[in-house]
Amino acid sequence: MMRFSYSRPQTVAQAAASLVADPSAQIIAGGTNLVDLMKYDVTRPGTVIDINGLDLRDIRVDGEGTLQLGALATNADTAYHPEVQSGWPLLSSAMLAAASPQLRNAATNGGNILQRTRCYYFYDPSTPCNKRRPGSGCGALHGVNRIHAILGESANCIAVHPSDMAVALAALDAVVTVEGPAGERQIPFDDFHRLPGDRPDLDNTMERGEIVTAISVPANGFGSHHTYLKLRDRQSYAFALVSVAAAIRLEGETIAELRVALGGVAHKPWRRKDVEAEFIGRPANRPTFEAFAQALMEGATGHGHNDFKLDLAPRAIVRALEQAHAGTPQNQAVKVVF
Repeated sequence: MMRFSYSRPQTVAQAAASLVADPSAQIIAGGTNLVDLMKYDVTRPGTVIDINGLDLRDIRVDGEGTLQLGALATNADTAYHPEVQSGWPLLSSAMLAAASPQLRNAATNGGNILQRTRCYYFYDPSTPCNKRRPGSGCGALHGVNRIHAILGESANCIAVHPSDMAVALAALDAVVTVEGPAGERQIPFDDFHRLPGDRPDLDNTMERGEIVTAISVPANGFGSHHTYLKLRDRQSYAFALVSVAAAIRLEGETIAELRVALGGVAHKPWRRKDVEAEFIGRPANRPTFEAFAQALMEGATGHGHNDFKLDLAPRAIVRALEQAHAGTPQNQAVKVVF
């Protein structure tokens, strides 16, 4: 039996203080990831801090038109919220592509972006894994790596981030608000998750004692030209092999603004703003989309079992951009990719 202490703070400050007091403490909200990690013996928290009593469930649009998402709002409440569906349909679509209805009813927004990789080796304590036990090696690098990274990986880790919501938030330039012992701060989404480098055990740039309290999404939700395309082994329920969040603003048939983030290919949602900038002013057509896909995939490397992603990812990017350009986003209720 795994023994742990349990606390239920009433304020963010109390929760942060509990995190600092016990270095092994873990936050629980929806519990859709932490409980699995505890069952698989991947993590053994000395204290489980239940933050479900905190007032962090708000979903609203503020006076500047920014979407404000509370960290404890559920994925289902967020995805089906009328303001989200009308103003930020890309985000709603990505969230509905994730998991099952039961999981979306329990999972929270803060927990979604903080969820850990689904790498087989990370979940098996009998195998080496630098993310779970730094310095032990990476079992996936020369092992079964069909689901693993082709971009931004390191010799220490080739795990990928599993979230669909995070891919859309990356494309929409979201900002994460965290609060801890040093107060509150905002982290641009590009800077929130990390590439593995030599510290794959660190998934994000939060400091010890900090808690995600909210996620802000700017007013431009690309309602007309967007799509979230998710390719997976089972359309009914599976993590992405490759996913694409794409959004375009057009002036006639010319690209005025372009956003593309990839999931299932890197340790964090993969986005290159420098590549996007190169394609502003170009015609919105298939040759442009193919050239963009090749540029975005620069440096991609397979590791054997996942070599198929080197072909699948650029094809998915082109298909997603065609859907976004045509204003015909992927319908997540239809389990067919047209």
